[in-house]
Amino acid sequence: MPVRVHFTVEDLARTRIAARPNPLCELVVAMRKLKFAEHPVRLAAWRRDVARRLRPEARMALDLVPRSGIMPGFLAPPGTGTADELMDRIRAVPRSLIRSDLADVVAHRSLPAWTRHLADDPDRLRQLCDSLQHVHDHLLRPHWNEITAVTEADMAARARQAVSGGLGEVLGRVNPRWMRWAPPVLEVTMPSGLDGDLHLAGRGLLLVPSVFGTDTPVIGPDAEPQPFLLYPAGGPRGLAAALAPQEAPWRPAGAGSLSSVLGTTRAAVLFAVIERPGCSTKELAHAVGIAPASASEHATLLREAGLIRTTRRGSAVSHNATSAAVELWETATG
Repeated sequence: MPVRVHFTVEDLARTRIAARPNPLCELVVAMRKLKFAEHPVRLAAWRRDVARRLRPEARMALDLVPRSGIMPGFLAPPGTGTADELMDRIRAVPRSLIRSDLADVVAHRSLPAWTRHLADDPDRLRQLCDSLQHVHDHLLRPHWNEITAVTEADMAARARQAVSGGLGEVLGRVNPRWMRWAPPVLEVTMPSGLDGDLHLAGRGLLLVPSVFGTDTPVIGPDAEPQPFLLYPAGGPRGLAAALAPQEAPWRPAGAGSLSSVLGTTRAAVLFAVIERPGCSTKELAHAVGIAPASASEHATLLREAGLIRTTRRGSAVSHNATSAAVELWETATG
C-alpha cells in the first residue's frame, strides 16, 4: 500500500515547488547513490572519483545512510539556505531534537553504537558535522552549478505544466513511476513498504526537486513549516546532465538499443519530451535540432505508440511523456 497524502482546497493553495534543491536533503540521496550500486554504468566514474578523494573521516556520516528508509531528521534540516548555512543549523541543533530523531530511527532500524551518546557529547556531534561537511565538499560542491542548472530548467517545465493543466497536472507528472494523483489524494509508493495516511491539515506540500533522487520518493511528513516530498528533477537524464554536462544528453550509455528500434532522431525526440515536460513543438524542435514540421511528425508517431501525450489548448500545444516512455527509457539506459 502507498503513503496517501490528503489534500484540502487550502492545501492545494499552499502547495509549492521549491526554487532550488535543499543541499543537505540532496546530500543524503547522493550518499545513497555512492554507497549502493544502482545505475552501475551511469555512476561508475563519479563513484570512483569520489571514493578516491574521500578521507576516513567520511565514514561517520556514511554509516548513518541506509539503502532506504528514514535517517535522523536533524541531518537534513528543511527550509532554504546554502549548504554552509544549513550545516550551521545542524551544529546548533537542540539536544532534545537529536534524541527524538534518533529514537524515531531506532524504532525502524539499528544505528551505530556511537550514536547512543550523540546528544550528550558535543565533541562527537562536532565530529559528525565535520564528517558531513567533508562528504558534501566532495560529493556535491564540485557539481552544484550543474545541479542548480538542471533544477532551474525543471522548474520552468513545471511552471508550464501548472499553467496548462493546473497543480493537478504537476502532481500527476512529477514522478509517475512512483506517484499517482487521484484527487484529492496523492498516492506515493514507498519501496520500503511504508504505508499510511498523511493529512496536510492546511499546511500544503513542498515539492523539492532532486537531481540525485532519481529512483524512489523521499518524504518528510514531520518537516516544518510544511511536509516535503523530493521528486526527480530533469527527468531520467537529469543526474547524468549534472555529473557530465558535456555529454550529448540523448545518447546515454545503453541508449543504442532504443535508437535502433525508434531511430536516432526519434529517440532524441522522445528524450527531449521526457527531459522537458510540457514542451511545445517549437521547443522540441530546438532541443533536438530539427525543423518544427519534423518534430511534429515524430511526436505524432510517438503519440500513436503510447509514449507521449499531446495537449491542445487553443493554438498552444504541449507534449508530455507517458509513464511507459519513462520506464522504457530507464530500462534502455540502465
